[in-house]
Amino acid sequence: MISRPKGTNDLLPEDIWRWQKLELLIREECAKFNYQEIRTPIFEETGLFQRGLGEATDIVEKEMYTFNDKGGRSMTLRPEGTASVVRAYVENNLKGTGLPAKLYYLGPMFRYERPQAGRYRQFHQFGIECFGSSEPSLDAEVIMLAYGIYTKLGAKNVELKLNSIGCPNCRPNYLEKLKEALKENQESLCSNCRKRSLTNPLRVLDCKEKGCQATISALPRITDYLCTDCSDHYTEVKETLTLWNVDFVEDSRLVRGLDYYTKTVFEFSVENLGAQNAVGGGGRYDKLVEEIGGEPTPAVGFAMGIERTILAVGDAWQKEPDVDLYIVIIGDTKKEALLELIRARKQGLKAEMDHLNRSVKAQFKQANRLNAKYCLILGPDEIKQGKVKLKNMRDGEEIQLTLSDWLGGIK
Repeated sequence: MISRPKGTNDLLPEDIWRWQKLELLIREECAKFNYQEIRTPIFEETGLFQRGLGEATDIVEKEMYTFNDKGGRSMTLRPEGTASVVRAYVENNLKGTGLPAKLYYLGPMFRYERPQAGRYRQFHQFGIECFGSSEPSLDAEVIMLAYGIYTKLGAKNVELKLNSIGCPNCRPNYLEKLKEALKENQESLCSNCRKRSLTNPLRVLDCKEKGCQATISALPRITDYLCTDCSDHYTEVKETLTLWNVDFVEDSRLVRGLDYYTKTVFEFSVENLGAQNAVGGGGRYDKLVEEIGGEPTPAVGFAMGIERTILAVGDAWQKEPDVDLYIVIIGDTKKEALLELIRARKQGLKAEMDHLNRSVKAQFKQANRLNAKYCLILGPDEIKQGKVKLKNMRDGEEIQLTLSDWLGGIK
């Protein structure tokens, strides 16, 4: 027996309705904000992610699925969506379609990490990317779109964390102060943080190890070192979110895990997912388009983990019936059943009938398994009289209607 690879999952019919419900909501919300869908390849040249994400990030160092193709070129299954969308924006000259360019994506990503609740080696993300404007109002709009989705999902206790991590003008000064503080506290840090303090000190702030928390809480705050431009930008983002009644908590330790962020960073979390409680996040990345080979272009984006978001929603959603109508065949009425089945489907009903020659009792059991709203009962005597029975499976009420207009009994 060949099993699915570790860290992957089969999306079965009993669960896929949750995915479809979330994807429909995503598409509806993106349309309201004038975001258009983009689909990029599942694998890209490895250099795209090395340049975009940063050589010292955990993703590039430990988690990428990288292989050489038959031409000897290094390829990588995409570990996240932003770098691919930026590449597509540059390569296809989407600037020429008008700015700001607003794009969204839905699809699988791949990271070799330890599987846990809601985290897989093949996982799925929804993301939005907006190119061409440095206005703080767009930072707030991206957050607002994401906030609206989480609100409408019905996920409980969703918290929005907000921070600014500055820009290339002010961040170097902060990094020097941070390195000095980390150098003085090496013994209280975990082995990963000791390494990061040399290669990527900002990532120390993102450490979840309990033993590091006391040291991290005492480190210098990046918001105390912002230049005037970054400080004003951050203030306007907060003011706009307040104007739109979006609740947030300022978190000076929030840095996200990727090198390309500048200025605004944010993260959504929920309480019922344990220590790893983030379900989505993003921020501004004004240097990434240039880093990947395009013209200097300000940009801001967000990504949501689909699996973790569905896990966070829990039982807040009610499943819709699998079928509106199940046709129960009594005796030799299969021909009539087939005609009424097609008629029901043409009227837009989700309809099904027995194809296994079940007993009448077994047919009603199958209708219940499918959570059918109604059963149309076709018996030979009724057919001769031009009549049928329609049973409401919710309250058990059964009514007799003419064969020609029974559809009028469906509510």
